[in-house]
Amino acid sequence: MKPAKVQDTTVSGKRILLRADFDVPLSKSGEITNDTRIKNSLFTINYLLNQKAKIILIAHLGRPGGKRDEFLSLRSVSERLSELLNAKILFSDEILGSKTKELILSMDFGEIVLLENLRFDSREEENDKSFSEELSSLADLYVNDAFAASHRKHSSIVGVLEFMPFCFGFYFQKEIKALNQILDFPKRPVLVILGGKKKSKLDQIGKLKLLVDKIAIGGELPLLGKDSFPEDQKIIVANLTQNNRDISALSIDEFKKEIAKAGTIILVGTMGAFEEEENEAGTREIIKALALSSAFTVVGGGDTQAALTKFGLTDKIDYISSGGGAMLFYLAQKTLPALEK
Repeated sequence: MKPAKVQDTTVSGKRILLRADFDVPLSKSGEITNDTRIKNSLFTINYLLNQKAKIILIAHLGRPGGKRDEFLSLRSVSERLSELLNAKILFSDEILGSKTKELILSMDFGEIVLLENLRFDSREEENDKSFSEELSSLADLYVNDAFAASHRKHSSIVGVLEFMPFCFGFYFQKEIKALNQILDFPKRPVLVILGGKKKSKLDQIGKLKLLVDKIAIGGELPLLGKDSFPEDQKIIVANLTQNNRDISALSIDEFKKEIAKAGTIILVGTMGAFEEEENEAGTREIIKALALSSAFTVVGGGDTQAALTKFGLTDKIDYISSGGGAMLFYLAQKTLPALEK
Protein backbone atom coordinates (compact mmCIF):
# COMPACT_ATOMS: atom_id res chain seq x y z
CA MET A 1 0.00 0.00 0.00
CA LYS A 2 1.36 3.41 -0.95
CA PRO A 3 1.80 5.92 1.91
CA ALA A 4 -1.07 8.42 2.14
CA LYS A 5 -0.32 11.94 0.92
CA VAL A 6 -1.57 15.05 2.67
CA GLN A 7 -3.18 16.33 -0.55
CA ASP A 8 -5.26 13.15 -0.76
CA THR A 9 -6.39 13.35 2.88
CA THR A 10 -9.21 15.39 4.41
CA VAL A 11 -7.56 18.02 6.59
CA SER A 12 -10.10 20.86 6.56
CA GLY A 13 -11.47 21.62 10.01
CA LYS A 14 -9.07 19.19 11.72
CA ARG A 15 -6.32 19.56 14.27
CA ILE A 16 -3.09 18.49 12.56
CA LEU A 17 -0.03 17.23 14.41
CA LEU A 18 2.67 18.25 11.92
CA ARG A 19 6.13 16.78 12.48
CA ALA A 20 8.54 19.27 10.92
CA ASP A 21 12.32 19.26 10.56
CA PHE A 22 13.62 22.30 12.43
CA ASP A 23 17.04 20.89 13.33
CA VAL A 24 18.82 23.99 12.04
CA PRO A 25 22.48 24.95 12.54
CA LEU A 26 23.15 27.57 15.20
CA SER A 27 26.00 30.00 15.77
CA LYS A 28 27.82 30.07 19.10
CA SER A 29 25.50 32.91 20.11
CA GLY A 30 22.42 30.82 19.26
CA GLU A 31 21.47 32.49 15.98
CA ILE A 32 20.14 30.38 13.10
CA THR A 33 22.87 30.30 10.45
CA ASN A 34 20.89 28.45 7.77
CA ASP A 35 17.07 28.39 7.67
CA THR A 36 16.69 26.00 4.71
CA ARG A 37 14.99 23.34 6.81
CA ILE A 38 12.44 25.84 8.09
CA LYS A 39 11.74 26.97 4.53
CA ASN A 40 11.28 23.35 3.45
CA SER A 41 8.24 23.14 5.73
CA LEU A 42 6.45 26.19 4.33
CA PHE A 43 4.62 24.50 1.46
CA THR A 44 2.89 21.97 3.72
CA ILE A 45 2.18 24.59 6.40
CA ASN A 46 0.64 27.00 3.89
CA TYR A 47 -1.43 24.21 2.38
CA LEU A 48 -2.86 23.30 5.77
CA LEU A 49 -3.52 26.96 6.59
CA ASN A 50 -5.41 27.40 3.31
CA GLN A 51 -7.43 24.30 4.16
CA LYS A 52 -8.50 25.94 7.45
CA ALA A 53 -6.79 23.36 9.63
CA LYS A 54 -5.38 23.93 13.11
CA ILE A 55 -1.64 23.19 13.02
CA ILE A 56 0.27 21.85 16.02
CA LEU A 57 3.94 21.82 15.06
CA ILE A 58 6.38 19.42 16.71
CA ALA A 59 10.11 19.14 16.05
CA HIS A 60 13.52 18.70 17.66
CA LEU A 61 16.72 20.72 17.66
CA GLY A 62 20.12 19.28 18.45
CA ARG A 63 20.90 16.65 21.04
CA PRO A 64 19.93 17.90 24.50
CA GLY A 65 19.92 14.36 25.89
CA GLY A 66 16.42 14.40 27.34
CA LYS A 67 17.04 17.55 29.41
CA ARG A 68 16.04 21.16 28.96
CA ASP A 69 18.75 23.25 27.29
CA GLU A 70 17.80 26.86 26.60
CA PHE A 71 20.41 27.10 23.84
CA LEU A 72 18.41 24.44 21.93
CA SER A 73 14.97 25.94 22.52
CA LEU A 74 12.72 26.17 19.47
CA ARG A 75 11.82 29.76 20.37
CA SER A 76 14.29 31.09 17.79
CA VAL A 77 12.70 28.81 15.18
CA SER A 78 9.28 30.14 16.16
CA GLU A 79 10.46 33.70 15.56
CA ARG A 80 12.01 32.87 12.17
CA LEU A 81 8.97 30.87 11.07
CA SER A 82 6.72 33.79 12.02
CA GLU A 83 8.81 36.08 9.79
CA LEU A 84 8.71 33.68 6.84
CA LEU A 85 4.94 33.11 7.09
CA ASN A 86 4.15 36.69 8.07
CA ALA A 87 1.88 35.16 10.68
CA LYS A 88 1.78 34.82 14.46
CA ILE A 89 3.12 31.57 15.91
CA LEU A 90 1.80 30.58 19.33
CA PHE A 91 4.87 29.13 21.03
CA SER A 92 4.58 26.80 24.01
CA ASP A 93 7.72 26.59 26.13
CA GLU A 94 6.70 23.10 27.16
CA ILE A 95 5.93 19.94 25.18
CA LEU A 96 3.01 18.48 27.05
CA GLY A 97 1.22 20.13 29.94
CA SER A 98 -1.44 22.63 30.90
CA LYS A 99 -0.01 25.52 28.87
CA THR A 100 0.09 23.41 25.70
CA LYS A 101 -3.45 22.17 26.21
CA GLU A 102 -4.75 25.69 26.85
CA LEU A 103 -3.09 27.00 23.68
CA ILE A 104 -4.55 24.19 21.59
CA LEU A 105 -8.03 24.56 23.07
CA SER A 106 -8.01 28.29 22.32
CA MET A 107 -6.79 27.91 18.73
CA ASP A 108 -8.82 29.14 15.79
CA PHE A 109 -8.74 27.42 12.41
CA GLY A 110 -5.79 28.68 10.42
CA GLU A 111 -3.63 29.22 13.52
CA ILE A 112 -0.33 27.56 14.46
CA VAL A 113 1.04 26.34 17.78
CA LEU A 114 4.70 25.26 18.00
CA LEU A 115 5.66 23.06 20.93
CA GLU A 116 9.05 23.10 22.62
CA ASN A 117 11.94 20.83 21.55
CA LEU A 118 10.73 17.23 21.69
CA ARG A 119 14.14 15.99 22.78
CA PHE A 120 13.89 17.91 26.06
CA ASP A 121 11.87 14.86 27.10
CA SER A 122 13.90 11.63 27.12
CA ARG A 123 10.80 9.66 26.19
CA GLU A 124 10.94 11.02 22.63
CA GLU A 125 14.12 9.16 21.68
CA GLU A 126 13.07 6.13 23.72
CA ASN A 127 9.90 5.83 21.60
CA ASP A 128 7.99 5.66 24.87
CA LYS A 129 4.43 4.48 24.37
CA SER A 130 2.89 6.84 26.92
CA PHE A 131 4.66 9.84 25.36
CA SER A 132 3.48 8.78 21.89
CA GLU A 133 -0.08 8.45 23.14
CA GLU A 134 -0.01 11.87 24.80
CA LEU A 135 1.30 13.49 21.63
CA SER A 136 -1.37 11.81 19.52
CA SER A 137 -4.12 13.01 21.87
CA LEU A 138 -3.40 16.59 20.82
CA ALA A 139 -4.75 16.22 17.27
CA ASP A 140 -6.96 14.35 14.81
CA LEU A 141 -4.36 13.60 12.13
CA TYR A 142 -0.57 13.22 12.02
CA VAL A 143 1.40 14.60 9.06
CA ASN A 144 5.09 13.71 8.72
CA ASP A 145 7.10 16.30 6.81
CA ALA A 146 10.39 15.61 8.62
CA PHE A 147 12.24 13.40 6.16
CA ALA A 148 15.60 14.06 7.82
CA ALA A 149 14.43 12.51 11.11
CA SER A 150 12.47 9.63 9.63
CA HIS A 151 15.21 7.04 9.96
CA ARG A 152 14.84 7.34 13.74
CA LYS A 153 12.52 5.07 15.71
CA HIS A 154 11.34 7.91 17.94
CA SER A 155 7.91 8.67 19.39
CA SER A 156 7.20 11.57 17.04
CA ILE A 157 8.22 9.51 13.99
CA VAL A 158 6.86 6.01 14.57
CA GLY A 159 5.27 5.89 18.02
CA VAL A 160 2.33 8.16 17.26
CA LEU A 161 1.39 6.03 14.24
CA GLU A 162 -0.04 3.44 16.62
CA PHE A 163 -2.62 5.90 17.89
CA MET A 164 -3.82 8.08 15.01
CA PRO A 165 -4.28 8.25 11.24
CA PHE A 166 -1.32 9.66 9.35
CA CYS A 167 -0.04 10.87 6.00
CA PHE A 168 3.02 12.55 4.52
CA GLY A 169 3.66 16.20 3.73
CA PHE A 170 4.85 17.71 0.47
CA TYR A 171 8.53 17.98 1.36
CA PHE A 172 8.72 14.37 2.53
CA GLN A 173 7.14 13.29 -0.76
CA LYS A 174 9.65 15.37 -2.73
CA GLU A 175 12.59 13.68 -1.01
CA ILE A 176 11.30 10.16 -1.62
CA LYS A 177 10.59 10.91 -5.28
CA ALA A 178 14.10 12.26 -5.86
CA LEU A 179 15.80 9.35 -4.10
CA ASN A 180 13.72 6.81 -5.99
CA GLN A 181 14.98 8.30 -9.24
CA ILE A 182 18.56 7.80 -8.04
CA LEU A 183 17.83 4.20 -7.05
CA ASP A 184 15.99 3.35 -10.25
CA PHE A 185 18.10 5.17 -12.84
CA PRO A 186 21.63 5.79 -11.51
CA LYS A 187 24.22 7.14 -13.90
CA ARG A 188 27.31 4.96 -13.47
CA PRO A 189 29.80 4.89 -11.86
CA VAL A 190 28.14 5.84 -8.57
CA LEU A 191 30.40 7.37 -5.91
CA VAL A 192 29.35 7.92 -2.29
CA ILE A 193 31.46 10.24 -0.13
CA LEU A 194 30.85 9.92 3.60
CA GLY A 195 32.05 12.44 6.16
CA GLY A 196 31.09 14.17 9.37
CA LYS A 197 31.19 12.66 12.82
CA LYS A 198 28.15 10.36 13.07
CA LYS A 199 29.41 6.79 13.24
CA SER A 200 25.91 5.50 12.39
CA LYS A 201 26.63 6.34 8.74
CA LEU A 202 29.05 3.43 8.67
CA ASP A 203 26.22 1.02 9.47
CA GLN A 204 24.92 1.40 5.92
CA ILE A 205 28.16 0.55 4.09
CA GLY A 206 27.30 -3.13 3.60
CA LYS A 207 24.04 -2.36 1.81
CA LEU A 208 25.41 0.70 0.01
CA LYS A 209 28.07 -1.44 -1.67
CA LEU A 210 25.28 -3.22 -3.55
CA LEU A 211 24.14 0.11 -5.03
CA VAL A 212 27.36 2.01 -5.63
CA ASP A 213 30.70 1.52 -7.33
CA LYS A 214 32.95 3.34 -4.86
CA ILE A 215 32.71 4.64 -1.27
CA ALA A 216 35.13 7.32 -0.05
CA ILE A 217 35.27 7.91 3.71
CA GLY A 218 36.49 11.12 5.34
CA GLY A 219 35.65 13.51 8.16
CA GLU A 220 36.02 11.89 11.60
CA LEU A 221 34.78 8.54 10.31
CA PRO A 222 38.27 7.11 9.63
CA LEU A 223 38.94 7.52 13.36
CA LEU A 224 35.55 6.24 14.52
CA GLY A 225 35.59 3.15 12.32
CA LYS A 226 39.29 2.45 11.92
CA ASP A 227 38.93 -1.12 13.17
CA SER A 228 35.76 -1.92 11.25
CA PHE A 229 36.47 -1.07 7.61
CA PRO A 230 36.55 -4.20 5.46
CA GLU A 231 39.36 -4.59 2.97
CA ASP A 232 37.47 -3.88 -0.20
CA GLN A 233 38.48 -2.32 -3.49
CA LYS A 234 35.23 -0.35 -3.43
CA ILE A 235 36.22 1.50 -0.25
CA ILE A 236 38.72 4.36 0.09
CA VAL A 237 39.50 5.59 3.61
CA ALA A 238 41.07 9.03 3.89
CA ASN A 239 44.19 9.86 5.82
CA LEU A 240 43.71 12.81 8.17
CA THR A 241 45.83 15.84 8.92
CA GLN A 242 48.05 15.77 11.99
CA ASN A 243 45.37 17.39 14.17
CA ASN A 244 42.65 15.03 12.81
CA ARG A 245 40.53 18.07 11.89
CA ASP A 246 40.57 17.56 8.12
CA ILE A 247 41.51 15.04 5.45
CA SER A 248 45.05 15.18 4.11
CA ALA A 249 46.11 16.81 0.85
CA LEU A 250 46.89 13.38 -0.62
CA SER A 251 43.38 12.16 0.26
CA ILE A 252 41.85 15.28 -1.28
CA ASP A 253 43.62 14.43 -4.54
CA GLU A 254 42.56 10.79 -4.32
CA PHE A 255 38.91 11.72 -3.74
CA LYS A 256 39.01 14.24 -6.61
CA LYS A 257 40.24 11.53 -9.00
CA GLU A 258 37.21 9.42 -8.13
CA ILE A 259 34.91 12.44 -8.54
CA ALA A 260 36.31 13.02 -12.05
CA LYS A 261 35.37 9.46 -13.07
CA ALA A 262 31.90 9.33 -11.50
CA GLY A 263 28.49 9.56 -13.18
CA THR A 264 26.58 10.05 -9.92
CA ILE A 265 28.08 11.49 -6.73
CA ILE A 266 26.40 11.39 -3.31
CA LEU A 267 28.05 13.47 -0.59
CA VAL A 268 26.90 13.10 3.02
CA GLY A 269 28.93 14.94 5.61
CA THR A 270 31.87 17.31 5.63
CA MET A 271 35.53 16.35 5.37
CA GLY A 272 36.59 18.22 8.50
CA ALA A 273 35.99 21.21 10.75
CA PHE A 274 35.16 23.45 7.79
CA GLU A 275 33.98 26.25 10.10
CA GLU A 276 37.66 26.83 10.93
CA GLU A 277 39.64 28.42 8.12
CA GLU A 278 42.72 26.33 8.86
CA ASN A 279 40.67 23.11 8.54
CA GLU A 280 38.36 23.92 5.65
CA ALA A 281 40.49 22.74 2.73
CA GLY A 282 39.14 19.19 2.49
CA THR A 283 35.49 20.18 2.55
CA ARG A 284 36.06 23.18 0.27
CA GLU A 285 38.01 21.25 -2.37
CA ILE A 286 35.65 18.26 -2.45
CA ILE A 287 32.57 20.49 -2.77
CA LYS A 288 34.29 22.54 -5.49
CA ALA A 289 35.09 19.34 -7.36
CA LEU A 290 31.41 18.31 -7.17
CA ALA A 291 30.36 21.72 -8.45
CA LEU A 292 32.66 21.40 -11.48
CA SER A 293 31.76 17.77 -12.17
CA SER A 294 29.55 16.72 -15.08
CA ALA A 295 28.10 13.97 -12.85
CA PHE A 296 24.66 14.10 -11.27
CA THR A 297 25.45 15.46 -7.81
CA VAL A 298 23.48 14.87 -4.60
CA VAL A 299 24.34 16.42 -1.24
CA GLY A 300 22.64 15.62 2.07
CA GLY A 301 22.76 16.73 5.70
CA GLY A 302 22.56 19.97 7.62
CA ASP A 303 26.30 20.52 8.07
CA THR A 304 26.94 19.75 4.41
CA GLN A 305 24.30 22.30 3.43
CA ALA A 306 25.99 24.84 5.69
CA ALA A 307 29.31 24.16 3.96
CA LEU A 308 27.70 24.67 0.54
CA THR A 309 26.39 28.01 1.76
CA LYS A 310 29.77 29.05 3.18
CA PHE A 311 31.54 28.37 -0.10
CA GLY A 312 28.77 29.83 -2.27
CA LEU A 313 28.14 26.62 -4.22
CA THR A 314 24.56 25.75 -3.32
CA ASP A 315 23.26 26.45 -6.82
CA LYS A 316 25.95 24.23 -8.39
CA ILE A 317 24.54 20.97 -6.95
CA ASP A 318 21.82 19.03 -8.76
CA TYR A 319 19.88 17.90 -5.69
CA ILE A 320 20.20 18.85 -2.02
CA SER A 321 18.51 16.61 0.53
CA SER A 322 17.63 17.84 4.01
CA GLY A 323 18.69 14.53 5.54
CA GLY A 324 22.11 12.96 5.53
CA GLY A 325 21.49 9.91 7.69
CA ALA A 326 17.93 9.50 6.44
CA MET A 327 19.06 9.75 2.81
CA LEU A 328 21.74 7.11 3.32
CA PHE A 329 19.32 4.85 5.17
CA TYR A 330 16.76 5.10 2.38
CA LEU A 331 19.29 4.49 -0.39
CA ALA A 332 20.70 1.47 1.44
CA GLN A 333 17.48 -0.03 2.81
CA LYS A 334 14.93 1.30 0.28
CA THR A 335 12.64 2.18 3.19
CA LEU A 336 12.52 4.17 6.45
CA PRO A 337 10.99 3.36 9.85
CA ALA A 338 8.47 6.13 9.15
CA LEU A 339 7.30 4.25 6.05
CA GLU A 340 7.00 0.80 7.58
CA LYS A 341 3.66 1.17 9.37
